[in-house]
Amino acid sequence: MAEYNFREIEKRWQKSWADSTIFSAEEDPSKPKFYALDMFPYPSGAGLHVGHPLGYIASDIVSRYKRINGYNVLHPMGFDAFGLPAEQYAIQTGQHPAITTKENIQRYKEQLRNIGFSYDWSREVQTCDPAYYKWTQWIFMQLFNSYYDKDENKAIGINQLIQRLEKTGNKDVNAVCDENTPKISAKDWNAFSQPQKLDILNHYRLTYPAEAMVNWCPEMGTVLANDEVKDGFSERGGFPVERKLMKQWMMRITAYADRLLENLDSLDWSTSMKEMQGNWIGRSNGCELDFKVADQNLKLTAFTTRPDTIYGVTFVVLAPEHELVATLTTAEQKAEVEAYVQYATNRSERERMAEKNVSGVFTGSFVVNPFSGEKIPLWIADYVLAGYGTGVVMAVPSSDDRDFKFAKHFNLAIKCVIEGTENLENPTEIKKGIMINSDMLNGLESDQATLKAIDFAAKNNFGIPKINYRMRDAVFSRQRYWGEPVPVYYKEGIPYLIDEADLPLELPEIDEYKPTSEGEPPLARAQNWKYKGVYEYETTTMPGWAGSSWYFLRYMDANNEKLAVDPKKANYWGSVDLYIGGTEHATGHLLYSRFWNMFLYDIGVVNHEEPFKKLVNQGMIQGRSSIVYRDKKTNKFISAGLIDKYETVAMHVDVSMVKDDYLNLESFKNWRPDLAGAEFELEDGKYKCGYEVEKMSKRLYNVVNPDDIVESYGADTLRLYEMFLGPLEQSKPWDTNGIDGVFRFLKKVWNLFHDNDGNLNLSDEKPTPEEYKILHKTIKKTADDIDRLSFNTSVSGFMICVNELSALKCNKREILESLLIILSPFAPHISEELWQLSGKSDSILHATFPEFNDKYLVESSFEYPIMVNGKLRAKITFNIDESADNIKKEVLANPQIEKWLEGKDVKKFIVVPKRIINVVV
Repeated sequence: MAEYNFREIEKRWQKSWADSTIFSAEEDPSKPKFYALDMFPYPSGAGLHVGHPLGYIASDIVSRYKRINGYNVLHPMGFDAFGLPAEQYAIQTGQHPAITTKENIQRYKEQLRNIGFSYDWSREVQTCDPAYYKWTQWIFMQLFNSYYDKDENKAIGINQLIQRLEKTGNKDVNAVCDENTPKISAKDWNAFSQPQKLDILNHYRLTYPAEAMVNWCPEMGTVLANDEVKDGFSERGGFPVERKLMKQWMMRITAYADRLLENLDSLDWSTSMKEMQGNWIGRSNGCELDFKVADQNLKLTAFTTRPDTIYGVTFVVLAPEHELVATLTTAEQKAEVEAYVQYATNRSERERMAEKNVSGVFTGSFVVNPFSGEKIPLWIADYVLAGYGTGVVMAVPSSDDRDFKFAKHFNLAIKCVIEGTENLENPTEIKKGIMINSDMLNGLESDQATLKAIDFAAKNNFGIPKINYRMRDAVFSRQRYWGEPVPVYYKEGIPYLIDEADLPLELPEIDEYKPTSEGEPPLARAQNWKYKGVYEYETTTMPGWAGSSWYFLRYMDANNEKLAVDPKKANYWGSVDLYIGGTEHATGHLLYSRFWNMFLYDIGVVNHEEPFKKLVNQGMIQGRSSIVYRDKKTNKFISAGLIDKYETVAMHVDVSMVKDDYLNLESFKNWRPDLAGAEFELEDGKYKCGYEVEKMSKRLYNVVNPDDIVESYGADTLRLYEMFLGPLEQSKPWDTNGIDGVFRFLKKVWNLFHDNDGNLNLSDEKPTPEEYKILHKTIKKTADDIDRLSFNTSVSGFMICVNELSALKCNKREILESLLIILSPFAPHISEELWQLSGKSDSILHATFPEFNDKYLVESSFEYPIMVNGKLRAKITFNIDESADNIKKEVLANPQIEKWLEGKDVKKFIVVPKRIINVVV
């Protein structure tokens, strides 16, 4: 039998692809383009496990498929190389994070190459490379020099705003700006000092310095993003995190809120992903209402989407971070309020929004309902967020679920204002209806009452119509070393951009990678690091999402030293046609990338508004942990089938010591010193492990290294098996027990091309109709499946095809060479090898995907099951167009049927075309 030497084959073809640069992409207007992209990885020290390549394999299959269908394919790869782990390692060891990152990237690239991906490595980007982050800094500078004009509905250069301020002030400027932007005349502007002018402009800039509430981790000395905090502790390291007001650079993503929301309808993304982004943006139409503070010359402004329920307001709630909390707290309540504020403000906003338990505290103050004049209590609660709306909520417990729970918990008044809610145990079950107990709004439908209430508030100067967003401007500063330096210096405390000619602003050398003893960011340690030798640089760095917010554009023109991307190349490649990655990036990377792409579209760098046409979120490959069971009383380990007889403790064991759920006893005893003397209670001479399906983690010893699979079975087996595990979008457990079947399938493919002596055995004979039928059925299925990204069913189809061809002992060149082409996106190495062995001098990548012809699937005959009195007695094949009379004559004359008729008369003879024949006697 011919030997399938996968190790030699795969190494040879990987080298051939690399040497020939066959995957290098060039702009070619004569071909349709296809841009396939994976979310690029952070290069961790652990390298890849088998879960990581899942999406990469899927995009590679599509890329190779598109290539052999005549597309000009761009399929690049790079690394999101700035990250906290490398910095933490630097703090612990003193090794520069660039060294760690370089070593990790090299490891990743080796692993990726071993799997046979068709990446264009000439376009590789690394976000930590100064040649790359020069342009990240350049984009920051364009944002700083732009503002969002609402009339133009786009970003415009800040110089145009300056010209308007010089001529008419800002009275007619319809732009996105801070709430507290002062109204100024041209005279005011022209009389301002330079620092005053710059301060006004910061109210408009798309990136700007501001005080912001952040997640501060003192132990790590840095600000953390919301998704880096869990239950009040850093996700990495488990250090305490506190909420703190700090000076930060901000990105005015809210300027693009409407466009980010409206464009979702045009994207080929999952409904759930669109909903996540839509909910995160959280557009709300409503109004702001002013509540005067009783006995004080103060007012609180609340945003509400339901002004129709104003007469149901029985208390008002402040966010714990609200600036007036201390002022509005009475002496009697001071201690209780301060304790609660400290508790609440140290929790992340996500935690607070997800909290099920009710908590809050009374301030001791009261406010006045502007409609009814009624005095109502003022409370503080952590379900109110300072950043959403105004940080003040008018509580209507008869209409809002959280307000209702709060009122019930603290025994506060509940006043029903919608007809039909008066006798309900929970009146919030009815959200809209006819208004009652609402004075001027009585008898109106909710929507009518809303309009009337807003109009009344505006006419009486205690309210205005308002559109609000849950999404807030993004914090853009990190108190870390390992990130892009912000291209800003300070003169007399005012931030200025460095000259573009001075880009990139590179990270300086420092003695330690942790904050200074005064709590300044690590960059403050740099000696003699000043702009022009005089001015202090900004010492925070950019967040991890900065470099990943535009890398998909740099791939289009990765080696351009003069531009971030040549507009002509950006226009050719356009939006990413297929983007594959995890759902965890829904409200981070995917939102920021859309924001930056829209901005670059506004300023003419690209001609497409959205970066990713089609987004697919691959599921997670979970670990299949192996479990052993130790007897509590001894050092004996009990096989899984016998544990009912003992009292045992479960223990995770490294999956590398387990095959088909059976433990390698010697490897286990050598694993740890305390196991050297272990004893075992076996089943049939073997130790059988239990198992759990869990997240792949080194802590659970269930991480499977793809290198081990490639070494044992080959890259083609790994690629096919990962696809075979189940639908791309679903999570599924890794189970090495099933991989042998895929490996055997590839050996069957190999054997189709060889005789029993190992010689190539291809015939130029014309294929039979049955062989054509098997091939074209597979062509159609594969094309349909790839278009639907249903790769698991493609692999099943290949197995059926090869089994059927093997049964026919098919060795027809026309059939088998076409089979190689359609298999090649999935198993490229074996396909290339057999393609070459069949006499082809060119790569299979230059072949054309076979054209499906439905004539080969048209049936000319059908094998009918013959039933006599309901029992199957024979099977007879007839031409599809055979007449009923001829079928009847042949069936009744058939010797097998005659003996069951026993000479009796036929009462009924029923032919169901292409289904069955029934004979009743």
